[in-house]
Amino acid sequence: MAQWGITTGIPDAPPVFQAADTEERPTQKLNWKTDSPVRVEQWPLSKEKLKALQELVDEQLAKGPIVETMSPWNSPVFVIKKANKGNWQLLHDLCQINNVIEDMGSLQPGMPSPAMLPQNWNLAIIDIKDCFFQIPLHPDDPSCFAFSVPTLNREALGKRYHWKFLPQGMKNLPSICQWYRSSLLSPMCAAVGEAIILHYMDDVLVCAPNDDFLSHALDLTIDSLVAAGFELQEEKIQRIPPWKYLGLEIGKQTIVLQKLVVKNNIKTLADVQQLCGSLNWVRPWLGRTTEDLDPLCNLLKGGEELSSPRTLTQEARAALEKIQDCMATRQANRCKSDLPFKFIILGKLPHLHGMIFQWERVEKSKKDKDCRDPLLIIRMSFPQSPPVQKNDQATGTGSRIGPESQDPDKEVGRM
Repeated sequence: MAQWGITTGIPDAPPVFQAADTEERPTQKLNWKTDSPVRVEQWPLSKEKLKALQELVDEQLAKGPIVETMSPWNSPVFVIKKANKGNWQLLHDLCQINNVIEDMGSLQPGMPSPAMLPQNWNLAIIDIKDCFFQIPLHPDDPSCFAFSVPTLNREALGKRYHWKFLPQGMKNLPSICQWYRSSLLSPMCAAVGEAIILHYMDDVLVCAPNDDFLSHALDLTIDSLVAAGFELQEEKIQRIPPWKYLGLEIGKQTIVLQKLVVKNNIKTLADVQQLCGSLNWVRPWLGRTTEDLDPLCNLLKGGEELSSPRTLTQEARAALEKIQDCMATRQANRCKSDLPFKFIILGKLPHLHGMIFQWERVEKSKKDKDCRDPLLIIRMSFPQSPPVQKNDQATGTGSRIGPESQDPDKEVGRM
């Protein structure tokens, strides 16, 4: 644009970007609690499942995430059919392997709030395909994630493989994924000036005050991700509003929840846990207090089996109806960069909660009855409820359900 005498104020990409693209990709070494190999024998599979397993392994072998190995480590794999699809899915049972990996802890304990994106700034959202499978393991670690594929009736020697990239279900996987993407994008955040780059799970959000800045920042982000080995799909890059991001629908000025199907046909304790987990995630966007959710959370009490029967009480049904009404009507606001943030404590003891908001001075004439609301609600803040212990019958491990229980770690990895 400079050839026409037009300047945008957009900084040029620094030379380090090109240099970094050609360097060896960074890796994060795992800390192990043992020096002895962990070996769990592969269990038998039916002829149909063994055939499906071999096809999935051949596919991954051709793509590159796995290689043949003679590692002394081993943990079992199996296959299931994907829900509502006829395709098979490979699962790697990493329970015993995860037990000997030291916990890193979460580097990004929650999702960044899109309410902090200034109003009327344009956005673009990149969906990274199979994010975990494109981040390499440290060279010392792949042999620990080995598995074997037996032959039918033991007619021939089985083959053993190990992962070269992060296997889904591995302990610390979200933390390493966060660290890896941050190592790529943090220098870029400093280079693009006013533009905002948020990354969480499989999504990268780019926000800028005008189209020129946005195009510049988006091009740099895409180039960096592709050079680092991530697979991006052009049709998965959202460029026009409303933008869908982590269960939310972001407009130019407001944020609402995407349509969420709330399962109200409760029959078991597992159904209640799933329902409360979903509601705890959307609660900050709905303004529902702990007291509002008490009739539903009370159904979690008791250390019974996940299959134990549960039914919605009259109070729980009334609470659920209020929540569904809020989901259809409530919205949050994107912030205004020229207004200060304020915080207020609401409610009555012991059920206190807070609200982050901005207040916009609006000149209202006597004739102007439809003047816009001066209150901009940015986010509701609630104290954590005591988490509820549950037993995971599928893996034999314990997990906890609570307002902040959004850790995507799984004990069994899926592909």
